[in-house]
Amino acid sequence: MIDTGVARRYARALLSLASEEGRHEQLADELSQVLRTMRENRELGFLLETPGYSQEQRRAAVDALGTALSLSPLLMKFLRLLVERQRTPDLAAIQRAYSALLDQQVGRVRATVTAAQPLSPDEVKKLRDTLASLTGQSVVLEAKTDPRILGGVVTQVGPTQYDGSLKTQLDKLRAELKQAPV
Repeated sequence: MIDTGVARRYARALLSLASEEGRHEQLADELSQVLRTMRENRELGFLLETPGYSQEQRRAAVDALGTALSLSPLLMKFLRLLVERQRTPDLAAIQRAYSALLDQQVGRVRATVTAAQPLSPDEVKKLRDTLASLTGQSVVLEAKTDPRILGGVVTQVGPTQYDGSLKTQLDKLRAELKQAPV
């Protein structure tokens, strides 16, 4: 497995080149598309990630992938470099590092909100706006549903979690009642 520092170096170099071309967002989408295709087509992923296949076979697979997905020349060169340096198994770590660096560069933060019931588009927008005002950054918000939280919401913004769920409040009340003198 790749060292996260190495993944960041590859990602930083790729982001620098993509930014020069003004295609940093497009490249993020293309990287995600490549990884999704590799997950969906296990044979392709196995071929690209297994050292038992020759460099020529892996290069041919990258070329076919690039043609099928209409990948940019920059990403094609990058993928060929990963094949040459036997780093294709590390593509997922590089993509995560790229996304994090890109978000930082454009002043964006990713957040997840989990509610017991599906949130309406208006509620999601209000939450996104509130989080944007709290963080001072634009927010990419993913809404999830988990009936186990009973009510309220649990919001994760970067490493920080805000838990306003009914389940957590009931658990805290239960713990306080157990601690209370009789």
